[in-house]
Amino acid sequence: MKVKEIRAMSLNELAQRIREEEDALRQLRFQHAVAQLENPMLLRNKRRLIARLKTIYNEKRRASAQQTV
Repeated sequence: MKVKEIRAMSLNELAQRIREEEDALRQLRFQHAVAQLENPMLLRNKRRLIARLKTIYNEKRRASAQQTV
């Protein structure tokens, strides 16, 4: 998912997507613990995507808080 696509999402959509990706990461970690993953880079990519989502979510939240003040 590209940054441009993430920035186009609303705060509610971002929060939902973060939850979904964290669940997917949890499942990948479980699979990795139980058996070897086909592509271990998936773990890194998920972590980075979650970080991107959270960063943009916090930027938007701060921007909306400043507009209301």
